[in-house]
Amino acid sequence: MTKRFDLGWGDEEETDTTANALVRTEAARTEATESAVTARIADAVEAARPGLHQIPDPVEPAGEGELTAEEKARLDACVGGVELLTTAYWMAGKSLDTIATGRLFRRIPHKIKPGEYYTTIEEWAWNEYGIKQSRCSKLRAAWPLAEALAARGYNAPEGQVRELVPLTNKYGLNAGVALYEIAVEQHGADKVTAERLRDLVKLLPDDLALKDDEDADQITRMLEGVIENAEPKALPASTGIPPAVRRNVERRALALADALNRGRIPRVEVERHLLEAFVEDPAVFDAVLARMKKEAK
Repeated sequence: MTKRFDLGWGDEEETDTTANALVRTEAARTEATESAVTARIADAVEAARPGLHQIPDPVEPAGEGELTAEEKARLDACVGGVELLTTAYWMAGKSLDTIATGRLFRRIPHKIKPGEYYTTIEEWAWNEYGIKQSRCSKLRAAWPLAEALAARGYNAPEGQVRELVPLTNKYGLNAGVALYEIAVEQHGADKVTAERLRDLVKLLPDDLALKDDEDADQITRMLEGVIENAEPKALPASTGIPPAVRRNVERRALALADALNRGRIPRVEVERHLLEAFVEDPAVFDAVLARMKKEAK
């Protein structure tokens, strides 16, 4: 006789109870997991979402000394908000350029001309967002270089990028990247200013032999040599200052600005101090006298 084995859970009622308990346990576990995932997603979205609600309200200082822990946290949040401006300008520029290039505005109903659509990016940007035509053009021109610099780890403000836009328009994107990196090498990333970039551009000749497809690092090395031996734009003859002297004055003025932790020192200010030193400091007087005697021989 074949032996039969009972493979059940017991009686029918006990089996149902156990099965239902397992289902409820699994459902609770699934619900808890989904809830945790949803919470993490919500936290991530909130952390990434910019907005005024993340910026602390202005309050009076806690004191005159070191910042408190709360003040440091408030400062960090506010600095993050300010830095958004640096990223936002070229993101806006790229967005405007994409809309303009694809004429994506062509079926957007005109805000002040019922029944019509926008025909230009400038008209759309002005009517919809109050962005003037000149501003729209500058944003569209600046974003490629700003994006390229960001890819290299530089968070360049709009004013700095704008100084290099004419250079990139003439010689290509890599030329702008190269000159920016030269400024970083000379002064440090935290001391690059629009004025210093403008001074570097002035040292470049008008007939640079650059190709847009050249590597940015190769262009950097080439421009370093050009700047080192640059002949600045000639001054009016009435100044009587040789180009080589003017070039060295520009460089010494930059070194002076670094020593004083200033962005730039105008030549007229340097000249004023030189004249005062010539009058007040016998060593300066003797140095000038010696040079003039040597020149007279």
